Parts: sequence; structure tokens; C-alpha cells
Amino acid sequence: MSYGPAPVVPCSFDLSTLAPRSVASLFSHLVTRPTGRALRLGIESQIDELGSICLSVLDFTQVVVLDYSCADEAVAKLIQRYIGTDRPADVFFVARGLGEQHRDPIEAVLARHELALAAEIDGPGFVLLGTAAHAERIVWDALERARSADATGIAAACGLAVADARTALESLAARRVVLRQANQRFSALSALLESP
Repeated sequence: MSYGPAPVVPCSFDLSTLAPRSVASLFSHLVTRPTGRALRLGIESQIDELGSICLSVLDFTQVVVLDYSCADEAVAKLIQRYIGTDRPADVFFVARGLGEQHRDPIEAVLARHELALAAEIDGPGFVLLGTAAHAERIVWDALERARSADATGIAAACGLAVADARTALESLAARRVVLRQANQRFSALSALLESP
């Protein structure tokens, strides 16, 4: 699916403040599968209300503890719901405020489900977490630097054949970690966060 002039609406979810509304737990400690399920259902409910293309920012800045079962429910299952062709809405996800205490459980659940997620990490900036083929990682990194490009531009930046760059870009778009534009261009999700 390609996106033309329709705006992508950024929508931020501070997981530490969403948790108290969803479940009775410590605000900054996201542990247990029921906590993760409640977070996911809360986020899904808010996404359903938007009714447009949505870039959902999962903000972990105030989260002190995140366990594997909560990450599985609140991150992996959330992504799975919106990755298929039968998804209920056009949603892309970016994680923000990730520390080492978040990264290990998130990486583990993404790997288990063979998912990928764009994430902003202190220091390196935006990175691609989870599973991706070598060519996909190279192409994702080049698009992150370019912000927006077509397959020809990315191929030149990566030293790949245009067909290989296009295949990787299409795969990344299907995995919802880049945005395919209507004009044969692709955009990094981080670039959408900068849009007015």
C-alpha cells in the first residue's frame, strides 16, 4: 500500500502513564502478561479512535522495569495486530526512550516473533531492532540517513543493485518499519516525527 498526500498522524503513548489507566500496577514497572495485555488493549482502543494513518510512538522514558511477558503483550502482539494485510488500521510504530533495561526484553520478543521495530536510543539515535536480513539493515540505515529516497537513491548509497534495494525497501515497508509513498519514494519513520 502506498501513501499519497494524506498526512500521517503522530500519536504518542507514554506507557508509564497509560498503565495506571489500564491496570492497577506500579506506574513505572511494566511487569506481567496481564499488564502488557491491558496496555496493548488501551493503545489499540486509542488507535481505533484516530481513523487515519497513524505513527504510534511507544514512549518508554519513564518505565523503570519491563519484563519479557509484558514486552511480548505490549510490543510484539501490538505490532503483529497491525502488520498483516487484514490490519484494522494503518499504523506504524516507533519506540522512544529505550534504555538497556528495555532493550533486552524487546529485542527478545521481536526475535521470537520475527518482527522489527524502529527505535530511538540515546547515543546512536534511531536503530532497527528485531530481525531483519543483512540487506534490509543496510537499506534501512541508508534510508534513515537520507530521510526519504527512492530505490535508485538507496541503491547508490548502499552499493546495491537497484532491484535488490527495491526488494529490501518493499520488505521493510511490508514490515511497517518504513513508509512507502505514492511517488515510488520511501520515508524513514523518524522523518515523519519531524513533520509538522
